[in-house]
Amino acid sequence: MQQRYVGNSGLRVSSLSLGTMSWAGETDEQDAAGLLRAFVDGGGTLIDTAASYAGGGAEVLLGGMLGDVVARSEVVISTKAGLTTSGGRRSVDTSRNGMLSGLDASLARLGTDYVDIWFAQAWDPNVPLEETLSALEFAVRSGRARYAGVSNFNGWQTAKAAAVADFPLVACQAEYSLLQRKPEDELIPAIEDAGLGLMAWGPLGRGVLTGKYRGHIPSDSRAAHQKLAGYVAPYLEGTASSVVEAVAMAARGLGRTALDVSLSWVLSQHGVATALVGARTLVQLKEIMDAVLTPLPPEIAAALEDVSNPA
Repeated sequence: MQQRYVGNSGLRVSSLSLGTMSWAGETDEQDAAGLLRAFVDGGGTLIDTAASYAGGGAEVLLGGMLGDVVARSEVVISTKAGLTTSGGRRSVDTSRNGMLSGLDASLARLGTDYVDIWFAQAWDPNVPLEETLSALEFAVRSGRARYAGVSNFNGWQTAKAAAVADFPLVACQAEYSLLQRKPEDELIPAIEDAGLGLMAWGPLGRGVLTGKYRGHIPSDSRAAHQKLAGYVAPYLEGTASSVVEAVAMAARGLGRTALDVSLSWVLSQHGVATALVGARTLVQLKEIMDAVLTPLPPEIAAALEDVSNPA
């Protein structure tokens, strides 16, 4: 698998990253171990998690596999702090105390004394940005994090963070796909100007771009799950279907899969360092790992961009 530098930093990560949002929930320990080993065997390096995933359960699962399923030295681990979800309610706290306490808890769950990248997971309007950045800086200077970044910040928020920080931020995480092109408006220009790398989550449009929802909702899909349906619902409405059909047509013409076409498009976009994929099963991961992931012909890419143009 291709290895890429993250922004202007010296950090290199695999072009595909394994997300763990489903771990300790939809994905149990046995399946998670299989996913991790298969991903690393296929050349993947970056494993992305967060303190908010399953209330820390995803970090516990990953930590239990370091040294047994994979060596700590085989993987690049990114995690996030500042966001919690309880009873369906979202709470943000990126204060210095909240962030550093969150990092200590993450390191304990992961069973490691450092993470490779540590993110502030959300913008907090109630906390001065300088305070949040001071926590990220302390984590880096103390060796508890090798690098730091921001997640789910918009364009001006990212630009301000990069300008205010007394140390180099290296990455920004944001949703980006043919069904979510909003980052192109401000975020991608901002991160390129600041020398950050984009870690694109949801590159498959929350699974919709694979075509599995064409005409029906599979019983084992998130859209069929009462608690998870809302995650997929935005991309099952409006103009999304025309984008999905265009991707399917391009895939047929190229002799590739819709998944491959969608990921290849994202990885060819300016500023993208890696695409975060949230495979829940080994079958899903195998299809992802088998993808060609080469740039699309210019005329195909242009056609897909015309169809998916948010304007």
